[in-house]
Amino acid sequence: MANKIEVKNLLEAGVHFGHLTRKWNPNMAPYIYMERNGIHVINLYKTAAKLEEAKEALKKIAASGRKILFVATKKQAKDIVADKVAKVNMPYITERWPGGMLTNFVTIRKAVKKMTAIDRMKKDGTFNTLSKKERLQVDRLRGKLEKNLGSIADMTRLPGAIFIVDTMREHIAVKEAQKLNIPIFAMVDTNSDPRAIDFVIPSNDDAGKSIEIILSEVTSAVADGLAERKADKLAEKDTSETPATKEAPVKEEPKKVEAKATPEAKKVTPEDLTKIEGVGPKTAEALQANGIVTYADLAKATPDNIKALLVAASPRLAHLEPESWPKQAQMAADGKWDELKEWQDSVKGGVEDSEE
Repeated sequence: MANKIEVKNLLEAGVHFGHLTRKWNPNMAPYIYMERNGIHVINLYKTAAKLEEAKEALKKIAASGRKILFVATKKQAKDIVADKVAKVNMPYITERWPGGMLTNFVTIRKAVKKMTAIDRMKKDGTFNTLSKKERLQVDRLRGKLEKNLGSIADMTRLPGAIFIVDTMREHIAVKEAQKLNIPIFAMVDTNSDPRAIDFVIPSNDDAGKSIEIILSEVTSAVADGLAERKADKLAEKDTSETPATKEAPVKEEPKKVEAKATPEAKKVTPEDLTKIEGVGPKTAEALQANGIVTYADLAKATPDNIKALLVAASPRLAHLEPESWPKQAQMAADGKWDELKEWQDSVKGGVEDSEE
């Protein structure tokens, strides 16, 4: 687990510097500490608390095996994001945001496949059979695709979350993620509207040092989640390969376990509801707080009851549409993961890579 960020470190990186007071967004008032020399100063204690909350949620998403898409097209953030995010093997966009990147994901995947097809042509010698002019055109196309989409070549389905630097600049990305109910994490400055963001990190999104310290913390949390997932897989592999000779001494204990632990087992063992398309970390917490802790519980619930529960839990969850959640949960409860993934891909636009 990564160490908690110190407010002193945030202060030294200039995370507290906001925009001019005349450019502020009133919805950022809860995160502003004071005004000095015509500039708003961000409350770093709230920044630290919100950053820890975001890190925990990102760690869970990474541990579940889903991708987190990082978006930062402004000049001072490009290199930082590319460097930090590449180390944890997550997709990122640092050039122009391609319209429909999320809402028209099938078309984006076709463009990525075109790039791999060109690479295949170069390997098998087909590329050399083209005329000089055609080779030049293909090379230019390959370069353009690599520049805009090269960093998302491994993203074969919609991401589990999206992390944004500067929501004002990346407003299209925010709207697309909202439309698809993808959790949004973002660095939000005093001139931005935090209402559309699920996990707000109030911070200076213009200074390189500020962006670097926040990205360092966030990517370390993602790395922790990936390490946890790897450890769980190794543990599962070890338990499946244990020799049968170890079964003998265990025979004496089942009676005690069944007598005391069985009544509580159903209540204490929550399942990862974020694997249901449309359910984010906060939504999962709201469901679990109301007694829906397993896929079977969610499968039994009606969409109307789930909707009422979400509205009562938080106004920010009221826009969610849970019509398909019981159906997805039933597939998960039955262990039909391949069928569930196929259904999610067909509905949301995810496309698996396949050799053509």
